[in-house]
Amino acid sequence: MAFEGIRATIHFLSSHSSPRMLTAALLALLCASASATAIQPRASSYSGEYGGGVGERFSQSGNQLDGPITAIRIRVSNYYIVGLQVRYGTVWSDYVGGTSGDLDEIFLYPGESIVQVSGKYKTYLRKLVFVTDKFRFLSFGKDTGTSFNAVPLYPNTVLRFISGRAGSLIDAIGFHWDLYPSDYESC
Repeated sequence: MAFEGIRATIHFLSSHSSPRMLTAALLALLCASASATAIQPRASSYSGEYGGGVGERFSQSGNQLDGPITAIRIRVSNYYIVGLQVRYGTVWSDYVGGTSGDLDEIFLYPGESIVQVSGKYKTYLRKLVFVTDKFRFLSFGKDTGTSFNAVPLYPNTVLRFISGRAGSLIDAIGFHWDLYPSDYESC
């Protein structure tokens, strides 16, 4: 779509201008394009998917529009992470996973963000440790399985939403990182 507009501009300039003017116009378009890219550095990244390949896919990508992550509910059995729910701003996401085990709930402080997630998995998710920018470590589950450590690729970015696979347990999980929403007031 953008190329059609550029193509029309080039056609107009080539039929109504000298070659020198056409070269100057093309150079200006290239410079404008390059500077627009430089103004908006890349900030989003993805870590995962950690766990097994079964279960129904879920994504909380739309929930990030409700605000930053402000609380987490995790249901844990003797061996697995059974289910989870995340609060974005003041709105809780849909619960994903099963119903057995104990439910834990952790609230973040106003302005606090998750900057790292580590854990363990085998076929299913077994442990999650959320690390915040206030140096809190929020740990759920059992310390067995293959380790993972998820961090954003870009500086000054935080966990914005999660995705993965779930059935009666959390089969797999992925983490989506981006800038903290600057237009959001703390809860």
